[in-house]
Amino acid sequence: MITVFGSLSADLVTQVKHLPAPGETVTGPAYTVVPGGKGANQALAAALAGAPVRFIGSVGNDGFRDLALSGMRDGGVDLSLVAESPEQTACAFIAVDAAGENLIFVASGANLDSRAEQLAAAGLTPGDVLLLQMEVTHAENWKAVEIAKAKGARVVLNLAPAGPIPEATLRQLDVLVVNETEAGQLGAQLGIAGSDPEAIAEKIAADFKLDCIVTLGPAGARSFGPSGRFSVPALAIEVVDTTAAGDAFVGAFAAALAGDQTMDRALRQGAVAGSLACRSVGAQPSLPKGAEIVEQLSELT
Repeated sequence: MITVFGSLSADLVTQVKHLPAPGETVTGPAYTVVPGGKGANQALAAALAGAPVRFIGSVGNDGFRDLALSGMRDGGVDLSLVAESPEQTACAFIAVDAAGENLIFVASGANLDSRAEQLAAAGLTPGDVLLLQMEVTHAENWKAVEIAKAKGARVVLNLAPAGPIPEATLRQLDVLVVNETEAGQLGAQLGIAGSDPEAIAEKIAADFKLDCIVTLGPAGARSFGPSGRFSVPALAIEVVDTTAAGDAFVGAFAAALAGDQTMDRALRQGAVAGSLACRSVGAQPSLPKGAEIVEQLSELT
């Protein structure tokens, strides 16, 4: 079982010719409203990849509530431990340019009311994986890590969006996933010299005895740590929207990890899912199904 403790939101997405500069107004022809949030995206990505998934988070009692939950509900994610908050359901505002790059603003709302104590009813076991991101209150994340480790579960943290993390928490993680920017910011926090994200990831893996994965966009991903050193490419595809690429990678990777796949296989599954998620607009609508991922695994060279 994968338990995701994290965020969910309603995403308002519009396509624009270019992303706005400070003080600039840019118009788009229309917008769509779709379920999103890093926690929800990764939960659905893992479920679509074939893993049993439970999501723990918070929603408001408002018009965005059902929409924010709809993707996970349709994907078979267990939502029985989602709590109701007096705050509004989180909302994200996403602009996507002609090259598929994005600009995202998030109003956190109910996500900041999620508490690690919600994990008490999850019944974590040594065979489980706890998957975390950084869109809930950080202190609750660190408590969740302690709870999971006390139960013998494995912990995967996607440090997105980037933020400071206690060194004591880093030492409890099994897997840390960062992109190039997040690697640089964490490296600066830890006093690691240099700006090469791969070198930073390797240093973090060695210092904290965890598997550190750095995602590199079209260059694929690299992993360093106790499970070995691996490099996987990305698929060659036409990019439409990169919004869900990181979440698709993490969710599909976690699904393989929970299924006791090797680190190399898990990375390859993540890389394929992340690539396929760039084919269409929107986060959850673009997440690939397990059969699509398996079909494309042989395309990685």
